[in-house]
Amino acid sequence: MGWRARVHVTPKEGILDPQGTAVQHSLHSLGYPEVGDVRIGKYIELTLADVSRESAAARVKEMCERLLANRVIEDFAFTIDPAGER
Repeated sequence: MGWRARVHVTPKEGILDPQGTAVQHSLHSLGYPEVGDVRIGKYIELTLADVSRESAAARVKEMCERLLANRVIEDFAFTIDPAGER
């Protein structure tokens, strides 16, 4: 069975996010003063084939720890769903 992994990588709490700060200031300038803290991250979607759900989750976690997220300054979270679902 195939699986779709959706990975979200975000800066850790306490890590400066200059891109998020710039977006926050721009939103305020555009008339959205209610916007508070803005954090910019990345979204990665992967498709995995011919593995169990448990194996897919373990492999995605390993990918995040080794390449997709810089564990010093970023956190990650992911979901695993059947590949046919969107």
